Amino acid sequence: MKTANLFDLKNLTLKITYSASGIDGKPHLSYQKGNVQLHFKGNQIRRKETEIGTLVSVTLKTVPDSYARVFSLLLPRVNVPESSTEVAVNVKTLETTVKTGIAGPDFVNGQVQVYKVYSLAGKVRSVVF
Repeated sequence: MKTANLFDLKNLTLKITYSASGIDGKPHLSYQKGNVQLHFKGNQIRRKETEIGTLVSVTLKTVPDSYARVFSLLLPRVNVPESSTEVAVNVKTLETTVKTGIAGPDFVNGQVQVYKVYSLAGKVRSVVF
């Protein structure tokens, strides 16, 4: 078995491609929502291994003294059989708006983080770069 390292995921709103390591040895993530297309690589991508999967996050937008928008993928470990080139998956993603102010998040009234949850489906592969 090989562990998947290339994820092609989408729904009606989002299209995400994530590679744990590219030809340059760095992770890559492409984000498309409507006509917004963003590309991230290397230390722009934050990864955290957890018992429920790998949390991969990028900052989509920051507006000083107002908010930051963070996109996160929760990726399961996927084993790709030697007899197969790809495996179908379903994953969850979060788009988090983190409210802030000139004095920081401690002075924001109410809920500081607001979440939108998306379900994505697609194919994963194990690729050697």
